[in-house]
Amino acid sequence: MSGSMVNITGPDGAFQGYLSMPPQTGPGVVVIQEIFGINTWVRTVCDMLSRAGYVALAPDLFWRMKAGVELHPFFPEDFKIALDYYGKFNVDTGIGDIQTSISALRALRNCNGKVGTIGFCLGGTLSYLAATRTDADANSSYYGVGIENHLGAAGNIKKPLQLHIAGADPYVPKETLTKIEAALKGKPGVEIHVYPGLDHGFARDTDPAHYNAEGTKLAHGRSLEMFKKALA
Repeated sequence: MSGSMVNITGPDGAFQGYLSMPPQTGPGVVVIQEIFGINTWVRTVCDMLSRAGYVALAPDLFWRMKAGVELHPFFPEDFKIALDYYGKFNVDTGIGDIQTSISALRALRNCNGKVGTIGFCLGGTLSYLAATRTDADANSSYYGVGIENHLGAAGNIKKPLQLHIAGADPYVPKETLTKIEAALKGKPGVEIHVYPGLDHGFARDTDPAHYNAEGTKLAHGRSLEMFKKALA
């Protein structure tokens, strides 16, 4: 199953996103990109969710800087360019685009009106923030970088949230994980799953240096189980 690029209209203008739809009506999921844009791997995540019965939309969050960014982490020059986009990225406008994408999914005839988010790296932090600043019905965050800088917003979390944290992630050292756990553990609806020994990007199957099939299967299984309950 494959999708196509579509236009999404927000208050600041139109931007594109990759949309993958199942043949039947289902819940929606906004797939939130890494720092590499809407690349091959992000599209495969959308298609995976579509096969599982979800209407999946990955918005291009870098469109204000450059539309259609598509980079790959295993190319050193791409990685350098991606870091530059990351440094210039505005989190507030990004969250606005995610809310616009949530609303766009809800308006689709194929969507049952329930919408979650799933995000990776930069998108992992944005998925956490979506739990605090959007009306998403459930959120799944994979190896988000910088979540510890936004823990003051944790009181706004009202819907189910999962954090999938790589145990050997150099961007989330042990002291950072401890800080996140102290702030979020015990909060209703919040689950923190740590994957011992796994590296940042462990769910990215186009990147053999970081991919871990067993960890990915476990994390995606947990995400889909949460979505099944929260988005029905």
